[in-house]
Amino acid sequence: MNANLRRFAFSIPWNLALLTVGSFFFALGIKSLAVPHGVLTGGVSGIALLIFYFTKTLTPGVWLLILNIPIAVLGWIMVSRRFVLYTAYGMLAITAWMELITFTLPVHDRLLAVIAAGILAGTGVGISLRSFGSSGGLDIIGIILHQRFGFRIGQISFLFNAALFTASFALMDPDLVLYSLILVFVTGQVTDYVLSMFNQRKLVFIVSEHARSIADAIMKEAQRGVTLLEGRGGYTGLPKQVVMTVVNNVQQKKLEELIFTLDPDAFVIFENTFNVIGKGFSRRKVY
Repeated sequence: MNANLRRFAFSIPWNLALLTVGSFFFALGIKSLAVPHGVLTGGVSGIALLIFYFTKTLTPGVWLLILNIPIAVLGWIMVSRRFVLYTAYGMLAITAWMELITFTLPVHDRLLAVIAAGILAGTGVGISLRSFGSSGGLDIIGIILHQRFGFRIGQISFLFNAALFTASFALMDPDLVLYSLILVFVTGQVTDYVLSMFNQRKLVFIVSEHARSIADAIMKEAQRGVTLLEGRGGYTGLPKQVVMTVVNNVQQKKLEELIFTLDPDAFVIFENTFNVIGKGFSRRKVY
């Protein structure tokens, strides 16, 4: 990615575009599939749906906005103004899309509907989280507790949803609650997939008698940086150099050819990694 594209990827228009598109997919999954089948999502949107189902007043989008307002104020105080401003836009966009979407997707089987809703909602959350904001709700609470007390965001989400669905068993048909759990599971899996889809890299360790030549070739031909680690053979006790580098999936095959052309006896380890921060890869996201 050249410098101009990199700057654009962190610009205000790009972040607003991500939040707009992400909010649409999230709202589409909820309004056109989850609500018609009477199931819940996780997080604050799940509480909004639960209130809507029992009060039949206002709309799910309006309830979600009402619940998000005090959370946004807390985020303004405890996270950062930029993050909350972007997130406020995301919250408003979700409410707007949920008001505009008045149709129901023609999926009649409830299991298929919750799977489809989870795919759409997870796609939306994943796209939104690639910006400097989020879709609001539990994301803000998670970041606050993570920064202040070191809780993992996944732990917070699990505990919150565990409490929500435990209460739901007392208020709703158990079958609907179980369908809702499937929706939440699919949403989480798809969110993780979307977040890692464009970030997946290969962490490579190369043990070779020709480490210096391989390192030079990687820097020159593959245009990748390398680090030479000092190691020692476990059996021989002799010192060895280990080449460490990171490449994307497209470069993996080229790297293999380069390594084994120089040393057919090289020992190479490829590891998947999903978050590489630094020059030539992702920039650190500061909220």
